[in-house]
Amino acid sequence: MGAAKNIWAKMEAGDECNGDHSSAIPSSSLAVDTSLPLSVMAPRIIALCKDVFKKWEELDDSLFSVERVSGGITNLLLKVSVSEEAGKEVSITVRLYGPNTEYVINRERELQAIKYLSAAGFGAKLLGVFGNGMVQSFINARTLEPSDMRKPKIAAEIAKQLRKFHEVKIPGSEEPQLWIDIFKFFEKASTLTFDDADKQKLYETISFEDLQKEILELRDFTVQLNAPVVFSHNDLLSGNLMLNDEEERLYLIDFEYGSYNYRGFDIGNHFNEYAGYDCDYSLYPSKEEQYHFFRHYLRPNNPHEVPEAELESLHIEAEVYKLASHLYWATWALIQARMSPIEFDYLGYFFLRYNEYKKQKSSSFSLATASSSLV
Repeated sequence: MGAAKNIWAKMEAGDECNGDHSSAIPSSSLAVDTSLPLSVMAPRIIALCKDVFKKWEELDDSLFSVERVSGGITNLLLKVSVSEEAGKEVSITVRLYGPNTEYVINRERELQAIKYLSAAGFGAKLLGVFGNGMVQSFINARTLEPSDMRKPKIAAEIAKQLRKFHEVKIPGSEEPQLWIDIFKFFEKASTLTFDDADKQKLYETISFEDLQKEILELRDFTVQLNAPVVFSHNDLLSGNLMLNDEEERLYLIDFEYGSYNYRGFDIGNHFNEYAGYDCDYSLYPSKEEQYHFFRHYLRPNNPHEVPEAELESLHIEAEVYKLASHLYWATWALIQARMSPIEFDYLGYFFLRYNEYKKQKSSSFSLATASSSLV
C-alpha cells in the first residue's frame, strides 16, 4: 500500500476520534514512474484514475486524455480529461511527486494542511491520493511567470491572498519550522557522496563548518526581530501562482512546503523568487515595489492608510528573512543534487543561493541593526 494512502488513513482515523465523520478521500496503492515519456505514462495514469475513482472503472480508455500541464524541479502536473457521457467532460489534475522528495518534504504535514486550506478557498480541492502523488480538482488558469509577479495589479492581489492565507489556522503545533527544517537539510546535505567525480569534487569545495556558522548566526540574529508566526506557504514562486485572466482570479497552489513559520520568511522568500530559477537578483523588488506589496498585505481594504513605521518594520523583517530563504534553498539544493533524477543543476543552484546570501548579509544586518524595531 502506498505511503500517501497510509498517511491519509491515519489522518482519517484521527478525525473520527475528534468527531469529524467526513467521508474518506479515495485512495490507491498504485504509483507512476515520473521518468517515463508521456506516451508510456498516459495508460498508467488512466489506470490509476480508474483505481481511485471506481465510477470510471468500466469506461473505455479512449474516453480519457492526458496532457502535461507543467513540471518544475519537484513535481509533475498532468491534466486528465474524461468524457463521462455525451457532451459532458470532467477534468482533474494528477500531481506526481518527484522521486526522493520525502527527503525534503513532510507529506503528512502537507496532507493535513490541504484539508483546511482547501476549506478556506485556497488551491485545488483534494480528490484522492495514491502511491506517489495526489489527485486534485483542475484549475482553469495559467501559471505565472516571474515577470508577472512584479506587475502592480498582480503583486497587490498576491499580497491580499497571502494575508488571507496567513490567517488560516491549521490544527496542531504552531512551532515555526524554519530552523528545524534548515538544520534537518544541513544534516543530510553535509554527509553526501556523489558517483559523479566532477560533482564530488565541486561538493568538496563547500566548507560545511562555515555554512553551519552562518546558519547559527542568522538564527540568533532573527530572534531579535520578534516576527509573527503564521501558517506560511514557504514556496511562493511564480510556478505556484495561477491566474485566470478572464475572471481576474488568482490562485495560490502547491502547499507541500507549507508549515507554521515566520511571516518575514514567507514574504522575503517570495521576493527572492522574482529572480526566477536563473537567480537574476537584479530583478529583486525595489523598496518602492516592496512597499506596494506591504500596503496591500497589511491593509487589503485601505492600502494607502498604512503608517510608514509599519511599512519600514515589515521591510526590515523581509530583508533579514530573505537571507534565511537563501540558506534554506541552498541546503535543500544539495540534497536534491544527490537524490533527484530531474535534469537541473542543483549544485550550481546551491552556489547561486549561498553566494547571494553572503553578498546581501552585511546590508541586511546593517538595516536591521540601525532600526529601532530591532530589540
